[in-house]
This record gives sequence, structure tokens and C-alpha cells, in this order.
Amino acid sequence: MGDPYRITFVCTGNICRSPMAEWVFRRHVEDEGLDGAVEVDSSGTEGWHRGKPADPRTDATLVKFGYETGHAARPFDARWFPAYDLVIALDEDHFRELRRRAPDEASRAKVRLLREFDPDAEAGDLDVPDPYYGGIDGFEDVLAMIEAATPGMLAEVRRGLDARA
Repeated sequence: MGDPYRITFVCTGNICRSPMAEWVFRRHVEDEGLDGAVEVDSSGTEGWHRGKPADPRTDATLVKFGYETGHAARPFDARWFPAYDLVIALDEDHFRELRRRAPDEASRAKVRLLREFDPDAEAGDLDVPDPYYGGIDGFEDVLAMIEAATPGMLAEVRRGLDARA
């Protein structure tokens, strides 16, 4: 087997949305028998929380719905672009910032919005809202949005893996 297909999910501080997406997608990758072929992690556009665990509400939501947790926040480094196949932004601000940091067109093309993989998401409303300043229900809403986009993301990953074969 060649190099794994690598994905990073990116939000602002890497303590709410992106670690949740990481753990949800990681579980689905395992369920599909793709662990080893696909590596999943997360990062943030900002380094405010570097080394800190995920927000306790992120962990509580993941545990409530049967997912694993465990996290240390880190900022996204533009030098990582060559190592990733997909850089998944959680909202339009992250999308624009990541594309701005990308060193070339090939890197910019790797940046995608998570909700573009949800066939029921409305065009023009693809942001996963930041739940940080709200209650636990906001975290559960974020989880539902991530889960809705997961089948489409898995299909994209399979296309990427097939293209390598």
C-alpha cells in the first residue's frame, strides 16, 4: 500500500468543530475498513489553544453519540499543504483564509468546505456555525451537520483512493 490519503479538518481554534469532525470521520473511515489507507486529523487557523484539549462540550457530545475523543489543539501550517489530499474548512472564513495561505493553485484546490459534501445543504449556507458561545445543543447541531456530510466525504475519499490505484 502507498502513502495514506490524508485529511485535516480546520476551524478557528481547533477545540470545537474540527476535532469533532476529526473523530466522527475517523470512526467512519474505520467502519468502512479504510483505516491505514486514510489518515484523519484536525487543526485551527489560529494558535490560541495550542496544546489544549477539545472543549469539554465537544467531548461530551462525541461521547454521548458513541464516538471516541482525545485531542491537543494545533494551528494549521501552510507548509503542510503538500502532505494533505484534502483540507476541509468548517466555514467560509476558514475556507478563504486557507486558500489565502495556500502556496499554489494545487494547494488551493485541496481546500473544500465540509458541508459541500452534504447533498441536502443549501448552496450559500455551507457554514458549520461555531458553537463555542452557546449551549450543548449547538454542539449537537454541529455533530448532525458533520454526520450529514460524512457519506459524501467518504465517496470523495474513495474516488481519491481509486485515482491512485
